[in-house]
Amino acid sequence: MQPVLISEKNVLVLGAYGFIGAAVTRSLRRSGARVSAFVRSERTGAQVLPGVPTVQGDLRDYADPQDWQDALAGIDCVVNCAGALQDGPPDDLEAVHHTAVAALGLACAQRGIAVVQVSAIGATADADTDFMRTKAAGDKALRSCGVPLWILRPGLVIGQSDYGGTALLRMLAAVPLVQPVAYPETLVQCIGMPDLCRAVVGAVAGELPQGTYDLIEDEPQPLVNVLAETRQWLGFPAARVTVALPPVLTRLVASGADGLSHLGWRSPLRSNAMKVMETGVVGDPEPYRMAAGYAIAPLEQIHANLTCSREHRLTARMTLLMPFVVGVLSLFWILSGLFGLVGVSAAASILMNAGWGFAAALASVIFWSFVDIALGLAILWRPWATRACLAQFGVAALYLAAATLVVPVLWVDPLGPLTKILPAMTLSLVAWPMLQSR
Repeated sequence: MQPVLISEKNVLVLGAYGFIGAAVTRSLRRSGARVSAFVRSERTGAQVLPGVPTVQGDLRDYADPQDWQDALAGIDCVVNCAGALQDGPPDDLEAVHHTAVAALGLACAQRGIAVVQVSAIGATADADTDFMRTKAAGDKALRSCGVPLWILRPGLVIGQSDYGGTALLRMLAAVPLVQPVAYPETLVQCIGMPDLCRAVVGAVAGELPQGTYDLIEDEPQPLVNVLAETRQWLGFPAARVTVALPPVLTRLVASGADGLSHLGWRSPLRSNAMKVMETGVVGDPEPYRMAAGYAIAPLEQIHANLTCSREHRLTARMTLLMPFVVGVLSLFWILSGLFGLVGVSAAASILMNAGWGFAAALASVIFWSFVDIALGLAILWRPWATRACLAQFGVAALYLAAATLVVPVLWVDPLGPLTKILPAMTLSLVAWPMLQSR
């Protein structure tokens, strides 16, 4: 089917370099629309969407209709793909999902600008999670503004790339031999990214009637079946046994992921995501089918239309291993520093045997022990994690060079203290690209 021609439309996409936003932005551009990307980071926007004009802004700062004045200049339609899973240092659900959206609606109403709101199935005022409640509040605010409005509520979105729910599915599917799954009988309805983008383009072009639509495949299926289908698409061997995780363990994992969110980690295992998985992702596909004239593709067809390559399997495995890699690196460097402090006299004596004075040897051991501890803690703070990996590599290389010059005998030490630095350095280099965002 040929893309809808909407070349006269100037479209602003919010959350444009996100999982959904990036796909929507590219789809709109292919359809002929003139697209601008509203992004939090211009640098990331340029990397993810090269050639797309950007408008830099943080939705947390757009609480009043006047705040939108410059961003909306010359715009005919706004597509809101922005969102956050849970409150944390970089995210404020009330501000992003409700306050900024309400101000946007009023600003658009004043200027006659249409809005396409990408919401979520289950977004109701009495939902179990603040994610869904704030999404519902934003939807309600837009309806009350009187703007030309389309509210699209996708189910579990499956895309070529991975993020959020898709990343979680692929990570779990990468577990060898065993298939762990929480809430295996929970019913889920999916949508492929191409169908989601098609709905957005239809709304922007005015071909889809205004209204609220659940964007989902016709038949719900148990989560365990979705995982099996994902595993098959990735080309991994079928699991020999499926293990249903007890709810108490699932809640414990979610609580741990929530705790890590205070350090800047946006794990797909946080409690909001787990609560959604517990309650299910189901809706009514009929209104959209009647309005659009076609049905959303089922999961089997979604995967049949997606290309699975080696990089998808590698990413799934690396996503599964990343928490262990970060944990091992943190533990290695913290223990290295603590052992240096505990054995400060013995460590200083090695330098003294090489001709150092007592004070200089003692100060060096204590200083570098604290450097080790700092590097072990730094990788746990998400905003610093990638730089911490490079710092770990650099400090380890410095240790090797200095020890080779000052105490080369350590290379033949039976315990191999210098040899053991090499795999640690390698692990830091492996972690560095794994931790780079988007």
